[in-house]
Amino acid sequence: MEIGSVGVVGAGQMGNGIAHVLALAGYEVLLNDISEEALSKALALIERNLDRQVSREKISQTDRDAAVGRIRTTTTLTDLGKCDLIIEAATERETVKQAIFEDLLPHLQPHTILTSNTSSISITRLASRTDRPEKFMGFHFMNPVPVMQLVELIRGIATDEPTYRTLLGVVERLGKTPASAEDFPAFIVNRILMPMINEAVYTLYEGVGSVQSIDRSLKLGANHPMGPLELADFIGLDTCLAIMNVLHDGLADTKYRPCPLLVKYVEAGWLGRKTQRGFYDYRGETPVPTR
Repeated sequence: MEIGSVGVVGAGQMGNGIAHVLALAGYEVLLNDISEEALSKALALIERNLDRQVSREKISQTDRDAAVGRIRTTTTLTDLGKCDLIIEAATERETVKQAIFEDLLPHLQPHTILTSNTSSISITRLASRTDRPEKFMGFHFMNPVPVMQLVELIRGIATDEPTYRTLLGVVERLGKTPASAEDFPAFIVNRILMPMINEAVYTLYEGVGSVQSIDRSLKLGANHPMGPLELADFIGLDTCLAIMNVLHDGLADTKYRPCPLLVKYVEAGWLGRKTQRGFYDYRGETPVPTR
């Protein structure tokens, strides 16, 4: 199947990046959010990021202008029903995602493919709540989307081969690299990454090292571009906790138990960069460790 138009649900950190790369690759994009303000901010951010690519000579001014012209916005979810492909990039809560798909179902075309950008939730379970489990897949982009090369493709138990092949073609047109993952909690990247972050929080919680020493050790000792606590702040501590809970609930193994300190930070509303405080305080000119 040839994809021409793509609907993106959610104009946040992931949704605006997905809209950016789709429009740049020549797809007509309809970006949806419940908030007009969120849509305006997303468009402004996309334009800034495209301008940055022009200044670095990654793309031409003509490509930039054409990409901006391909993005439309709407606060009405059902407007996305006419799209060939829909990518849900809402918050990492299963009830929210289920409600979005249930609202969309009566308005979809027969050929429309549904996907979720979930980083951990069962694709099979999400698909089973729709009328087209064979046309449903996990389509997991990495953050920040315009920069990161990987896209995880996750087939549910009912996903058919034409759907998989179609999405493989989309990934290739975006100039990104696909990795196929089986539908088990957190797939590949987060199955490995989140326990490492959680262990770093335990290392802090138990007083083995400070925020600074933990991040410095992994950057200089394991050649990681960001320390695990710095990375957790970038991802969002609420997202890290949600994924650890999916792993713990889905695999029933105590090694996935979320660290109580991670829970405490989320309870405090210290979610990382997006709230200006997490393992670092971002309210000044330079980030300062909070422990």
